[in-house]
Amino acid sequence: MRHHLKGIALAGLTSVAALFSSAANAVEIEYWQYFFDARVEAMETLIENFEAANPDITVKMTHFPYADYRTKVAAAIPAGEGPDVVQLFYGWLNDYKEAELIQPLPAETFPPATIDEEFFPMVAAMKEGDNYWALPTAVRSLALFYNTRLFDEAGVESPPETLDELIEVAKKLTKFDGAGNITQVGITAGMTAQDHHWFREVLVRQMGGDPYQDDYKTVSYNTEAGQKALDFYMSLVKEHKVSAFLFMDEPQAAFKAGRAGMHIDGSFRIGSLENTRGLKWGVAELPAGPDGTKSNYSSYWVNAITTKAEGEKYDASVKFMQYITSDEAMQIWLDTVGELPAKPSVGMTEANASNEVFGPFIRGLAYAHTTKFANESAQRQVLMDMVSRVDIEGQSSADSIAAAAAEEQKILDDYYAE
Repeated sequence: MRHHLKGIALAGLTSVAALFSSAANAVEIEYWQYFFDARVEAMETLIENFEAANPDITVKMTHFPYADYRTKVAAAIPAGEGPDVVQLFYGWLNDYKEAELIQPLPAETFPPATIDEEFFPMVAAMKEGDNYWALPTAVRSLALFYNTRLFDEAGVESPPETLDELIEVAKKLTKFDGAGNITQVGITAGMTAQDHHWFREVLVRQMGGDPYQDDYKTVSYNTEAGQKALDFYMSLVKEHKVSAFLFMDEPQAAFKAGRAGMHIDGSFRIGSLENTRGLKWGVAELPAGPDGTKSNYSSYWVNAITTKAEGEKYDASVKFMQYITSDEAMQIWLDTVGELPAKPSVGMTEANASNEVFGPFIRGLAYAHTTKFANESAQRQVLMDMVSRVDIEGQSSADSIAAAAAEEQKILDDYYAE
């Protein structure tokens, strides 16, 4: 018995020694993303799965508020600190490359021809020469969220399929108090959220125009089609009075509070809406234009390996990139965040494409356009100012859109000149 207990003790000590040896030899890498509760939850799951399959690698996740994110990344990496793998918006790729914050993905592990074949075509914007510089776990598109309880109260049986129907349904959903103040909007409005994408890539195209030319280097919405798109958008507030700018401060806040009948937003909103107590909602594809034209906007966040990652940290980062761009990771991200898989092999499965929540977003990818931004925040501000001039200053849509086009063109010219 004594020898038996001694054997158990020695075996235990050996196991403990092996455990400490493994921990001592473990490689730790850092992963950074901006804070969004569902995205953090999804990444926690992915990291747990990855570490279980790779016990010699640990991943430390750090996240920041969106407003501070780019600044934090830009300051950390040149100082040899911060992330080894970083999440960035697709429109920031050129800035990150030029600042030497990221390095290309190794072609032997991420063959461009294989990626071209397996991922949705929009991902090709991340390729330069013989290498991809970054890859997404998920992509996004827009859809129409609607409050099913408010629809039932108003006697609306189904979501609108055209822009004309959108206005008619919105009228039934809008409420006012005794003083004539709007207390419930039929549809949210605000360029601060996703409406600047709806305007550019959807409404302008549905009115017969093209928002940009020359691979998004030339602004081309200062046309009759652009004016029609702006007139339609402004009519929601000015003519039909089914919405109000800055209602409850943010469009998504109004919808989550049950004070908006409809709301156009991205697939990334699904996770937070599912956690909103008492809110009953559905999703539909974006309404078609006057001639039946369907259009959508698609974007994505990508993961890249930073120039900080070297040696064993680089090797670990490559392994982590392989996992977070795998089919398994994409399905987890879809289920947790609501963002769409970046591969048709995952997104276009019968279960996902026909899903009552995910389906409208996935089907929207078939006719979506991806805006190539030089500076998304500045270009969004241009459209915010365009709307304000018409709303507050009473400027004509023709004059305001002409000013917006000139301002945005200068942003593009300055960017590409550099």
